[in-house]
Amino acid sequence: MSALGYWRGVALVAAVFLAILLFVPAWFDLFEVLQMTQYIVLAIYALSLAYIWGFGGIVSFGQAGFFGLGGYAFAVISINMGDTTVPFLLTIALCFAFAAVLGYFMFYGRLSDVYLGVVTLVVTLIMWKLISHTAGPEYAIGKARLGGFNGIPSIPIMRVPFTDREMDPGEMFQYFMGLLIFVYLLLHVLIRSKFGRIAISIRENEVRTGLLGYDIRRYKLLVFSIGGALGGASGAMWATYQTFIDPNAFSLEMSAKCLIWVMAGGVGTLVGPIVGVVALQYLSLKLGETAFINNLVILGIVLVLLVLLMPRGIVPTLHDWLRKGVALVRQPSRGGAP
Repeated sequence: MSALGYWRGVALVAAVFLAILLFVPAWFDLFEVLQMTQYIVLAIYALSLAYIWGFGGIVSFGQAGFFGLGGYAFAVISINMGDTTVPFLLTIALCFAFAAVLGYFMFYGRLSDVYLGVVTLVVTLIMWKLISHTAGPEYAIGKARLGGFNGIPSIPIMRVPFTDREMDPGEMFQYFMGLLIFVYLLLHVLIRSKFGRIAISIRENEVRTGLLGYDIRRYKLLVFSIGGALGGASGAMWATYQTFIDPNAFSLEMSAKCLIWVMAGGVGTLVGPIVGVVALQYLSLKLGETAFINNLVILGIVLVLLVLLMPRGIVPTLHDWLRKGVALVRQPSRGGAP
């Protein structure tokens, strides 16, 4: 695909997102706006894995570690500071730093891909275990009590940046949607930059890229750190959206869901994981409203069918079908008049 065609596609998706930002709060009721706000937060969480996996070749089985760390860090800092803008920025920086430290030991320790995934999973489980055993009153950071399995309640609602006014649900939706558009465009800029092209080259062939003189470990570390920062940002957004965070943010379920969303939407794309989040979360919501059969059974069947019928993911498969359809329409009929 040419550069012009690539950026046209990106601009089209961004325009659709912008239309959603502008019109959803006016056209939908409060429950639907809140539900779509949740989709936005989880979409940014999915993008944190989609970037490091699809464009860096790094599979993280414990992406929930950054999600949970971001949620708890934001809760603690915002409760103590009485603000949300600075805590949100500090949370992103903290998660970037944590990912950089963890990634340094993994990549400079020359762990293989399988062990990288296992280490991220183990670190997430350790964090879940630690935060679950903080129920006593002695486990507090300033004014914020960690609460163990009970979690941290009364987390400040996101405020309009650098003011004391809390956002209403419509404003929070638009703010989070604006962040999603920013992250989506930023990742595309990174992917098309020299840094992004080298990261993709490492994903395709580490040995050859190393022989060209590039420091593979440094590039992987930067990609992983960016993914950690995005995971932490989504965790902070989740905490302020719910005004609550608990150890379930570190759970295996949260890590598994992230993997499923990216695989279902399409590894190696950015819009795919967003589609995967919206489609599967909406399906889960609707299945939860029925008592005919366990919704997890139906969801599992749907996921199996997706893997069998669309192994590359929803978006890449639909793109291929559309391209083949357009080619068939343009193909001149045989046997017609010259």
